[in-house]
Amino acid sequence: MAGPTALVLTGSPSLAPLLARGALLSPFKRPAPDAEFPRARLVLPGLRVDLARLAAYERVCGFPTGADALPVTYPHVLGFPLAMRLMSGRGFPLPLLGLVHTSITITRHAPMPASGVYELSVHIERLAPHRRGTQATVVTEARGAGDVVWESKSTYLARHRTGRPAEEPVKEIRKPLPAVAEWRLGGDVGRRYASASGDRNPIHLHPLTARLFGFPRAIAHGMWTVARCLAAHGTPDSCRVRADFKAPVLLPGTVTYAAEGGRFELRGREDRPHVTGDVYPT
Repeated sequence: MAGPTALVLTGSPSLAPLLARGALLSPFKRPAPDAEFPRARLVLPGLRVDLARLAAYERVCGFPTGADALPVTYPHVLGFPLAMRLMSGRGFPLPLLGLVHTSITITRHAPMPASGVYELSVHIERLAPHRRGTQATVVTEARGAGDVVWESKSTYLARHRTGRPAEEPVKEIRKPLPAVAEWRLGGDVGRRYASASGDRNPIHLHPLTARLFGFPRAIAHGMWTVARCLAAHGTPDSCRVRADFKAPVLLPGTVTYAAEGGRFELRGREDRPHVTGDVYPT
């Protein structure tokens, strides 16, 4: 079977108008697991990393600065505008407003020099039924010198009535990992990460704009929580990372970073998990 048709871009899309377009079109979307979705694969060749933005990202996430190697989560930031172009368009059936990033799996095949030149590609792999609605899987790849050096799969959930009884998930009983550190998070974490990543979703920026979407305070970006954990945990040059987003982190706030072996998690009050994940070499 032929893969998605490639659409080559001349530059990275601007996120702000894409977020606005997605918000405006959201009320007209009709999510369903059997709905049609964009089949194109967006390709951005000749990408060079903005080293100033990279340094800002490293600082807010806790990665060391100045090394000629991209943090394992940074290619997601580079590919996010392409994903938003697909998910904010008329052809994508899930509403962007309320769309929840539920998990990410990252495979890094080799170190990625910050000074390198890369080709990014993003496509929507599939839609699938979920007990709470419909879930989309978005695939991002980064190539260096023609070889895939990094790839990820992200799942995004649109909640809606499914017309069938909600099935309770099989809960994996995981004993809380040993606490490693307590992090006090300032109210500006969302704004700092937004400045470095370009993801200026209003739920992350200010309490007032977060309240418009049902949150009592601004919440941290899910990808910031994963990046912050991986900065503390460390990752091999060739590795696979899996992270599941369990609950939002309210800002300001205090969280506990815990880890043991290849596992990590971020917990809140009463050991409530915000993020759980695993890292292992490949």
